[in-house]
Amino acid sequence: MTTEAAPPHGGTGPTPASPTAEDFTRVQQSPEFAELRSSYRSFAFPLTVAFIAWYLLYVLLSSYAGGFMGTKLFGNINVALVLGLAQFATTFLIAWLYSRHAAAKLDPKAQAIKARMEAGE
Repeated sequence: MTTEAAPPHGGTGPTPASPTAEDFTRVQQSPEFAELRSSYRSFAFPLTVAFIAWYLLYVLLSSYAGGFMGTKLFGNINVALVLGLAQFATTFLIAWLYSRHAAAKLDPKAQAIKARMEAGE
């Protein structure tokens, strides 16, 4: 397969050298990277554990509390259906919260690290 696209237009200056393994190791051991990793983990891990617990509760209720899950709330809508739909709602809520967290906290820190690394600092 060929393409008609022109190669990317770079600056007129020399092409910067690619980062080495030592550069990546140095950045990984920096306090800024540790702060970025900590910020990510402090958000992602608790929400992951909470969502897994919520999902397992739903599965266990479905398996062992059939009477409760079959309780009609209104019309043909029962507890199982409401909790099942709530699973989808919480999935989208967590994705939205993560997107906000990443844009506000993670992306600026990652951009700063990337800029320093590209500048060769």
